[in-house]
Amino acid sequence: MITIREIPLCESDAFFDLHIGYLTDDGIISDEEDIEYFSGDEYRDIIRQHMARDIDRHHLVYFIRDGEKIGACSYCTYISEDGQCFILDFWVFKDKRGGGTGHECFRELEKYTRESGAEYYRLNSTKEDSVRFWKDLGFVYDGTDEYDMPLYIKR
Repeated sequence: MITIREIPLCESDAFFDLHIGYLTDDGIISDEEDIEYFSGDEYRDIIRQHMARDIDRHHLVYFIRDGEKIGACSYCTYISEDGQCFILDFWVFKDKRGGGTGHECFRELEKYTRESGAEYYRLNSTKEDSVRFWKDLGFVYDGTDEYDMPLYIKR
């Protein structure tokens, strides 16, 4: 069974250290400028400020199985708008992947976020294997964002 544990602001540094590893190890980013940005205070401070909001608060969570962290996610549900849950990052740690673990984690995230008002899900994805993963979960192509990055949606 997989559960979700919210990461409080005081533990966000540990999340960000894992996050930059995921972004680089999985080939999400490779450009030195991107690595510097996602490793730096500017990005981290923006997320922390959004975590402190009263409305449309940003969440950092761990996926837990048998008391052990197996993955993580960064998302924001826009309750003040239309209930969109925008997933910024979602990953299962490399040594925990396989056997449907990612699907299980998303199903748990979906239950968890719907309880707090999520109506539907959106995310950016460009890597072929990631796109295939999200489509397998019911996401469909939904155009591009302001940076011309592909968007996927699940209602």
